[in-house]
Amino acid sequence: MVTYYRDAAVEVTSDRLALGGRVYPLAALDQVWHRRGARQWGGVVSRGAFGIVMIGPLVTATFGLLIAMLLHTSIAVTAAIVAGSVLIGLAGVPVADLLLDRVDRTYDRGSHELELWALIEGQQVLLLHSADARRFNQIYRALQRAVEGSAVRG
Repeated sequence: MVTYYRDAAVEVTSDRLALGGRVYPLAALDQVWHRRGARQWGGVVSRGAFGIVMIGPLVTATFGLLIAMLLHTSIAVTAAIVAGSVLIGLAGVPVADLLLDRVDRTYDRGSHELELWALIEGQQVLLLHSADARRFNQIYRALQRAVEGSAVRG
């Protein structure tokens, strides 16, 4: 028996699919497909919020530089405004790295509910639904490999 995927809730092997306490022999799966459900707006909104937070220091630094150029103050005051603006911009670099990591995770989770369906004894059965795109794709690919492998052996 070959294990194609395993986590705490799902196991895909060369013989069966086990998920949510249910076990389906691969031979019982007449057809397998996936559907993309409704958009989950939380992921889209969080990406937008992260983007705004990331450009905040750059906008502040640019605004400070513009003020320094428009104000006709002494060189010391202008230099202080420019230095402060540059420091604010540079302070955003480490924060931007953390935020980019968060943005990457929102893409891993995806912005749609994903559903895995199968035709079993003439009935359409919803096997799995998840908003975690990365995990869903791993399970779906593992099930495809398992079904293809059982077709070659059978």
